[in-house]
Amino acid sequence: MTSRAADPIAQFLDVSPVIILDGALATELERRGADLDDPLWSAKVLLEQPQLIREVHRDYYAAGADVATTASYQASVEGFARRGIDAAGAAALMRESVALACAAREEFWAVESNRIGRRRPLVAASVGPYGAMLADGSEYRGGYAADDDALAQHHRPRLAALAASGADVLAFETLPSLREALVLARLLREFPGSFAWLSFSCRDDRHTSEGDDIGECVARLRDFAQISAVGVNCTAPGYVASLLRRMRAANKPLLAYPNSGEYYDAGTRRWQGPAGFAARDAQAWYDAGARLIGGCCRTTPDDIQALRSWAGVLARPA
Repeated sequence: MTSRAADPIAQFLDVSPVIILDGALATELERRGADLDDPLWSAKVLLEQPQLIREVHRDYYAAGADVATTASYQASVEGFARRGIDAAGAAALMRESVALACAAREEFWAVESNRIGRRRPLVAASVGPYGAMLADGSEYRGGYAADDDALAQHHRPRLAALAASGADVLAFETLPSLREALVLARLLREFPGSFAWLSFSCRDDRHTSEGDDIGECVARLRDFAQISAVGVNCTAPGYVASLLRRMRAANKPLLAYPNSGEYYDAGTRRWQGPAGFAARDAQAWYDAGARLIGGCCRTTPDDIQALRSWAGVLARPA
């Protein structure tokens, strides 16, 4: 039996009006010189430059993030197997992604001045969608050929590794469909000591990437006690406020961490279009119900620093 008292997100929100999430990890690693042109994406850096991952986590904490999200989004048994790494090795690398974030947190928190006005930050273990393993952009389309049993078989060993990794919470993120969300929510019951947030990628201001009505999605997730928060990520900023208003029936905290506003072309593997992420929009997201707010692809520590400044004003007595 789970309890609200054990839920790290609920505990944090009991003493703070908002949780500031971090920004992009993969595109920030690229910005710092990492080569992510690989089906493993950011998980490739676990193999080649783990210290760079730790540095990015540390910089997000320093910018004001209350959460670091690990480099396990595209980590999977199948993905690592293509590199000749067996299941035990894959699980060890997933746990290492959490260890890197925890080490960055301890390094940050060891400096007394960093603790002023801050609650001890969290570590969220990223669990990307099945489409991330396919590395064909289908996390932004859905429509998988795999049935529910195949999705569960894909996700179960990842959850087993990450649930035992020391992360505070799991992050089920960039999910294109209600179907995959329900598979993950049910699987989480196999790990009764764990909590997760769950966020969808969305194609417009009312539908998931696969086309599910976002209001129906949150209604179907209401009774999963281990799902601490629901929301949207890696979605155009302009859709976020409307999506959040449609999600208010969730009876859970809402979260929003949109991308920069640019569009990722999976065919060319390039970002296109103008950026539209602005910390000033956080107030509208907060007013629409978001209590966990950050950034996704192409956002940077500077964006998170701006969100922290906004949150400081929010928390100030009137």
